[in-house]
Amino acid sequence: MTVRREARLADNRFETGLFAPRPQPASAAHMLLAQTRLELKLLLRNGEQLLLTMFIPITLLVGLTLLPFGELGTDRVARVVPAVMMVAIMSTAFTGQAIAVGFDRRYGALKRLGATPLPRWGIIGGKSAAVVIVVILQSVLLGSIGVALGWRPSATGLLLGAVIIALGTVTFASMGLLLGGTLRAEIVLALANIAWFVMLGIGSAVFVDDQIPQGLQNVARIVPSGALGEALSRGVSSSFDIFGVVVLLAWAAVCSTLAVRTFKFT
Repeated sequence: MTVRREARLADNRFETGLFAPRPQPASAAHMLLAQTRLELKLLLRNGEQLLLTMFIPITLLVGLTLLPFGELGTDRVARVVPAVMMVAIMSTAFTGQAIAVGFDRRYGALKRLGATPLPRWGIIGGKSAAVVIVVILQSVLLGSIGVALGWRPSATGLLLGAVIIALGTVTFASMGLLLGGTLRAEIVLALANIAWFVMLGIGSAVFVDDQIPQGLQNVARIVPSGALGEALSRGVSSSFDIFGVVVLLAWAAVCSTLAVRTFKFT
């Protein structure tokens, strides 16, 4: 009893906050914010990422709107903007994310992060939050260019579109983390690019639905890119696509769960 009392008196000898700095574990919010800031800087400083996230979508938006490619109806820009946003989200959240994570693992960057107090969910959450911020920047930029080209969405359409974009970003980010966090960097590089082209072709099918059979349209809408393309196209037109949202939620739930459980630092 005497020893415990003396230890308690020693602990209370100085008032709290008397000495600074006072080392202590950071809160979960502070850890997540710091990791998000770091990941965002890395994304914006990467020239290859900027090519995927900004220059290619802008080129597609302007080119498909102004040049007579394909049968996109009289209001071309209204069909092109959702399609280009789908491409931008896939490029940023899936392909770029998967490749970056794969090579971070190869070069030992994630191994060093894994040795810090930052938990696994913090690494995944920071990377996902950085991707969401980049997608927001993409959406504002592409939407502004679309408006300049004659796109006139309603306020309801913009709100629904923002919800679908957020859901699509989470879905493709979880897919990218699952791929990049489990396989070797060289395999990730190949599979991420192949999957991007395959999903781009499937997702494009929903924008030319009058030119392909109904059966293929239904199959396309089960794939994440097809579900995102259809839900986004309907969303900006002030229509809510329940089936597409359910498909995206299912993919996001499965891929995020597997990513958290199987993510490797090396």
